[in-house]
Amino acid sequence: MTRLLARWRVTLGFAFAVLVLYLATPTPWSLAIGATVAVAGELVRLWAAGHLEKSKEVTQSGPYRYTRHPLYLGSSLIGIGMAIGSHHLVVASIVVAYLVLTLTAAMRSEEAHLREKFGDAYDAYAQKRSPKVERAFSWHRALYNREHHTMAGLAAGLLLLAAKAFF
Repeated sequence: MTRLLARWRVTLGFAFAVLVLYLATPTPWSLAIGATVAVAGELVRLWAAGHLEKSKEVTQSGPYRYTRHPLYLGSSLIGIGMAIGSHHLVVASIVVAYLVLTLTAAMRSEEAHLREKFGDAYDAYAQKRSPKVERAFSWHRALYNREHHTMAGLAAGLLLLAAKAFF
């Protein structure tokens, strides 16, 4: 079940997004606060994507120095921001349930994959025993990791909430 949820989390996210937008009752104030939180989440994701060398190494630079899952942390902030922006308790409940279930499954699945692929190197990183790695942020890396897709999705979601709030 964990791998299934991890694999289908993006598709489920789009399905829930339709429901969230339908139920949302955003106000200018809720939208401003929610957008601020969501954009902060996207900045965390962008920072992580600019350091990530997916499937090539155990990435340890940038936000990976502080948390093993900065992309999921950023996604959580985006989800919370969208829930705040929606100004609806049912939407907030749906978003929180979706985030807890799918991201927990994704983290477990990802950690199992990384342990299988990198073994002791991942365990040393997870236990904060590995040497520090310094690497500069790279826009090329962020684009290669397709972070622009998340940016576009966030922009579209915020614009739809804004349209609902103001029209």
